[in-house]
This record gives sequence, C-alpha cells and structure tokens, in this order.
Amino acid sequence: MTNHDETDSTQSFEEKGIYNSENTVNILIATVKNWNIRNSYKIKEKNKKYNWHLITDNKQLTYDGVAKIDPKYVFFPHWSWKVPGEVYKNFECIAFHMADLPFGRGGSPLQNLIERGIYATQISALRMVDELDAGPIYMKKPLSLCGSAEEIFMLASEIVFDMMIEIIENNPTPKPQEGNPVVFKRRSPEESEIPKESDLRRVFDYIRMLDAEGYPNAYVDWSNLKMEFTRASLKDDFIIAEVRITTKRMNRK
Repeated sequence: MTNHDETDSTQSFEEKGIYNSENTVNILIATVKNWNIRNSYKIKEKNKKYNWHLITDNKQLTYDGVAKIDPKYVFFPHWSWKVPGEVYKNFECIAFHMADLPFGRGGSPLQNLIERGIYATQISALRMVDELDAGPIYMKKPLSLCGSAEEIFMLASEIVFDMMIEIIENNPTPKPQEGNPVVFKRRSPEESEIPKESDLRRVFDYIRMLDAEGYPNAYVDWSNLKMEFTRASLKDDFIIAEVRITTKRMNRK
C-alpha cells in the first residue's frame, strides 16, 4: 500500500473515487497517524459491502458533517482533539484505549504502562461518554508492549481495525466498566528526560517508549548539549542506540 502524506490523507474516500453509493451502511473513521490512515484504506478495500468515510482533520468533525454521513458507527483509532459532545451524544462513537480499563484511564497510556514496568496490556474498545475513558466496553484484545513505541502503535492499529469489523458484524452491547479507576496523567515533553538514577532496563524502556512519530524522544542534557535517543537495542550489559546531539542554543530557536 502506498504511503499517504498528511495533505493527501485529508481527502475523503469519495474524493478518492472508492465510495460506493449503493451500500447502505455508513461507517466513519476519524483518525491521525500514517499507520491508521493506511489501514483505513486497506479496510475499505477488503470490506466493500460498507460505505467507509475518513476524517483526519478535527475541523471536519462537526455535528453537521457527521449527520450528513449518518454513520452507524464512528470509530476513533487515534484522535488528538476533544470530540464535540453533540457528536458523541447523537452518534455511536467508539474509542480505542491502550489500557485494561478502568485501569489506565487518561493520557499517555503506552508510556505510563511501560514506565511502571508493565509490558502487556489490553486494547479497550469503549463508547464515548462525557467522562474521559469511562464509557462502557464493547470488547478487549491483548497487546504486547515490546518494541519501539511506533512498532507498538502499528501493531495496535492492526488489532483495532480487526476489532472494528468484529463490532460492525456482531453489534455487541457495551458493558459498564468494572473495578476502581486508575487515572494516568498525560506526560509533558520535559518528562522525556531520562532519569539520572536509572539502570539499563529503565534507560532502554525510556528510549523505546518515546520512539514514534510525533513524540518527544528520550534525552539527556550534558553541559550545553542535548542528546536525543532513538532505535535502542538492549544487550546483556549495554545498550546500542542512535543519538542526535544539538546545542541548547539550537533547541531554543
């Protein structure tokens, strides 16, 4: 599948000429990140009995815009903006969260899990409600947290798109979350600094959990230099990684 750049990916399936007006079930995907956009095109090609619509720009996600599509489901594999209440209250909006809810509600679940030494999780498909990540659950699927953040996101995307088809075809009834919520705090870029008191495993985890498109890489400051690390490999008693070194004067520009 050819990669779609960000400008190209904002075009709808209708504009791409792969929309079938004879189908009666409309499905809307609202997402960002290239791996999710690629999978949006793949799912359309493999499942032509549904009308698939794609939004990658939050300005397009309005009540009027969604009402015009009249989707049975609105799926959010990865979304970086707040969804308007009039959208999720009037349409069945389903988010996918990389935690075994209600454990891990909130921001930066991948990083918060790995930082806690948790290397396997569940992807929770949940109905959007007013409270963040508190909606009822349609299903959960296991996810390994081994590899770089980008590798994990790509694997998660494959699982999420399979979950979409399962939801569309089986129409499961979501069930309320059970247990006491544990809420994660969204991480700030400053928290990407590798803690000084760290063993090799923790350094490796810091590097890999931040090694993805759009994320601030793990770094250390040394005098007037900033060293940012990617592509880490943990050996028996050392780490191999790529490093980008810049001066702090450059970082302030």
